Amino acid sequence: MLGRRSILPRAGAVYCGYGGSAMKMSRPEANEYAAYYESYISLVPVNDVVGALETQRLQMARLFAGRSERDGNFRYAPDKWTVKEVLGHLTDSERIFGYRALRIARGDQTPLPGFEQDDYVRGGGFGERRLADLAEEFGHVRNASVALYRSLGKEAWSRRGVANKNEVTVRALAFITAGHELHHRRILDERYFSAIPRA
Repeated sequence: MLGRRSILPRAGAVYCGYGGSAMKMSRPEANEYAAYYESYISLVPVNDVVGALETQRLQMARLFAGRSERDGNFRYAPDKWTVKEVLGHLTDSERIFGYRALRIARGDQTPLPGFEQDDYVRGGGFGERRLADLAEEFGHVRNASVALYRSLGKEAWSRRGVANKNEVTVRALAFITAGHELHHRRILDERYFSAIPRA
């Protein structure tokens, strides 16, 4: 069970910003994101969110290493997504969170739209793809997210914009990204992979 082991290593409250210089990082305040994101942000046990994002990439690679196509097509209930669809959803969401972070970090004040996750999964064609390819794609997208966040200067982290009709900071988006992955990885561990019958 996920709750019995450490998800992320305990780390200090630093991150690398522009030019690789170390800067203090603190957790986002409640006024930096919509209340419904608290459930994700609260899952992130460290202040070094960029380090957490890097660690998660490795943990996801291990989680999916050696998984079969049968595993990828498993759903724990008839109305739930398959493993492949969960992974595709994680990748799509990461791209969207990263796009929001980029726009806001660059000072773009254009309100950004929301997205309907079920429509994205329906249109994603994830069931027709190999699980290993989906896992590899997630790793590439996560690498791009880490590169973006590592490139930001101190002032960019506190910039605010509007996404899905709610004000959000770049810092909050990084924590939301990490917490969203943790939320779904916990579900994969507890409801999917623990329930897949072994041949």
